[in-house]
Amino acid sequence: MTLAAQLLDWYYRNARDLPWRKDKDVYKVWVSEIMLQQTRVEVVKDYYERWMERFPTMEVLAQASEQEVLQYWQGLGYYSRARHLLSGVREVCAAYGGKVPEDEHMIRKLPGVGEYTAGAISSIAYNRRTPAIDGNVLRIFSRLFCLDGDIAKQSIKREVYRLLQKHMPGDCPGDFNQALMDLGAMVCIPRRPRCLQCPLTRFCEAYAREIQDTLPVRAPKKEPVMVILAAGVIVRDGRYLVRQRPASGLLAGMWEFPTVEIIEGQVVTEQLQILLRSEFHQEVIVGEQIANYKYKFSHRTWDITFYMCGWIAGNDLSVEECWMSPAEINNIPWAGPHRKAALALTSS
Repeated sequence: MTLAAQLLDWYYRNARDLPWRKDKDVYKVWVSEIMLQQTRVEVVKDYYERWMERFPTMEVLAQASEQEVLQYWQGLGYYSRARHLLSGVREVCAAYGGKVPEDEHMIRKLPGVGEYTAGAISSIAYNRRTPAIDGNVLRIFSRLFCLDGDIAKQSIKREVYRLLQKHMPGDCPGDFNQALMDLGAMVCIPRRPRCLQCPLTRFCEAYAREIQDTLPVRAPKKEPVMVILAAGVIVRDGRYLVRQRPASGLLAGMWEFPTVEIIEGQVVTEQLQILLRSEFHQEVIVGEQIANYKYKFSHRTWDITFYMCGWIAGNDLSVEECWMSPAEINNIPWAGPHRKAALALTSS
């Protein structure tokens, strides 16, 4: 039995029951693959179901506002994925008559769609023989064929691509790609792979040499930079002062309470008070600390403390700032930990 046949036999008996696998609708495949980028399957399931209830087709999503889309994405992180998905769907509806192109190279031209996602969509939805290389696949093939180079290097990725093309069956390439996804998630896991449960042990060079625990080779990651922040929660006549972040950059377009990055060695409450006066033109008394959260990004970690502030006086706000009622702040997409603070305020 070939490597592909052995893998597929295992997959058809052990495949994960995932909501986006109920059919091979290209829109559902697209949404699931974008959601699964940088996010665990168990987290994605509920978001996917909720998304499909609100945006069941590309046409429905194309008509939605970016703010509503971001609200439904809230909590998944990496919000540029949602913006790109919305832009891509609108492009498909406008330029392709609502039908996603079948060709991998055409799919890659859509916003936010990279090589892996294009390969997954093309193979799963259209049964095209296109590899879909992600971390799972790199790990599996580095062990199967004892590839001892750093899997982040293009030379290793090219070799994995060549091997995938060699072993991928012509009749069910989408199932083959999904089988690799499941094998990497359930058996050929990053640490202590479950080799005794693996259907491919007789093909695995690393298992034969007993070096499966040392592969794949990865360059050490840099630790994220810690950023200390303070946020002011200002209430005036039952409404909260909030600001929308810029349209580009980190957490673009999301909402937050007025926030300042803390300069080490200076009094936190004084820095927050100065920010509120200079940028928001609001005079306040910074009161007690009401919450502290840590929020990790790929390259930095926020350590943010929220302070209740008593409003004294203030001038007109800029177009990015406004006062919102408790009901309104529950219906906007929040920037990272600001959502937790908002939920705590409105639920108390």
